[in-house]
Amino acid sequence: MTNLYSAPRPVNTFKGVTLPTYFFSVTAVAAVILSWLLFTVLRPTGDEEYEINIALVAMVGIIIFALLVFVASLRVEGRRKAIDRLAGILVTTAFLIALTPLVSLILTVVTKGVIRFDADFFTLSMRNVVGEGGGAAHAMVGTLIMTLAASAVSVPIGLLTSIYLVEYGSGKRLTKWITFFVDVMTGIPSIVAGLFAYSLFEILLGPGTRVGISGSAALTVLMIPIVVRSSEEMLRLVPNELREASYALGVPKWLTILKVVLPTSIAGITTGIMLAIARVIGETAPLLIAAGFSNDFNFNLFQDRMQSLPNFVYYSYVAQGSNPEAYLDRAWAGALTLILIVMVLNLGARLIAHIFAPKMSR
Repeated sequence: MTNLYSAPRPVNTFKGVTLPTYFFSVTAVAAVILSWLLFTVLRPTGDEEYEINIALVAMVGIIIFALLVFVASLRVEGRRKAIDRLAGILVTTAFLIALTPLVSLILTVVTKGVIRFDADFFTLSMRNVVGEGGGAAHAMVGTLIMTLAASAVSVPIGLLTSIYLVEYGSGKRLTKWITFFVDVMTGIPSIVAGLFAYSLFEILLGPGTRVGISGSAALTVLMIPIVVRSSEEMLRLVPNELREASYALGVPKWLTILKVVLPTSIAGITTGIMLAIARVIGETAPLLIAAGFSNDFNFNLFQDRMQSLPNFVYYSYVAQGSNPEAYLDRAWAGALTLILIVMVLNLGARLIAHIFAPKMSR
C-alpha cells in the first residue's frame, strides 16, 4: 500500500519574486519614448510638413510596453504569470480602444455645444429667425410631449404583455406567436415605424397629415418590443420560491404578481423602460415622416406639425441659412441637450430603482 503522506507534492511553477510596482510606470514611459524616437527616425527626409501621428505612436508604444513587460515577467516571475500579465494588457488595451470614440464624441459635443448653451437657446423658438439668435425650446417641448405620449401607451402594453408571457402564457401557442412578433418588431428599421404611423393617420385624418400624435405612434411601435423584452427578462429572474410562498399563504395569483413579483423586479423593469425611452428619444427618421417640421411652439398633439430635438439638429445642419456658423452652433447645442436628457433619464432610472427596490433587511 502506498503511503499517502510520502506521495510527492506538485511542483510550484510560480517564483517567489514579483516585479516591483514602479517597473510598470517606468516601462510605460520608456515605451512611449522609444515609439516616438522610432517615428522620428523614420520621418521622411526633406518633408517639412510631415507630422507624427499621435495615435500610431500610442499604438506602437503599447506594443513595445507589452513586449517589455512580457519578457521581464517571463524572466522574473515565470511563464504563467507572464502570460497572465500579457492577457491583462491586451484586455485593458481593448477597453481603452473601445472607450476612445465615446470620450472623443463627448468632448467634441461638449466643447462645441456650450457655445450656444444659453438662456435664449432654452426659451426661444426659431420663428422668424434666419441668422443668429433663436433657440430650441419648441423642439424640446415637442420631444418631451411626443415621448411622454408614446411612453403612456407603450409602457402599460409592454408590461402587461410581459406579465402574460411569464405568468399566464407558459406552454401556450399564443405565447410563441407573441414572442415571434416581438422579436420581429425589435429588428424593424425605425423609418418603417414612421411610414406606418404616417399611413395610419393619413387614412384617419386625411392625405398629407403630419401631427404630433403620429410621431408618438411611431415611437410607440419602437418602444413596445423593448419594454416587453426587458420586462420579461426581469420577471423571469424572480425566484419561483417567492411565488410559491405567496400561494401557500392563500394569496391569489393576481395579487401575488402585484405585491410580490412586480416589487421584486421593479428595479430592472424601470431600467428597461428608461432604456427604451432613451432609445426612441433620439429618433429622427420616423419623426421626419410622421410629425414633420415646425419653427414654432406646438403643445397640441392632434393639431399641426410638431418639431423634435433630433429633427432640429438635423435641419440646423443640412439647411444652413445666411449665417452657417450660427446654425452649426445651434446643432451642436441641440446634440448636447439630447445627451444630457438621456443622462438624466439614466440617473432617474437608477434613483427610482434604488427607492422602489425591495428592502432585504428585516
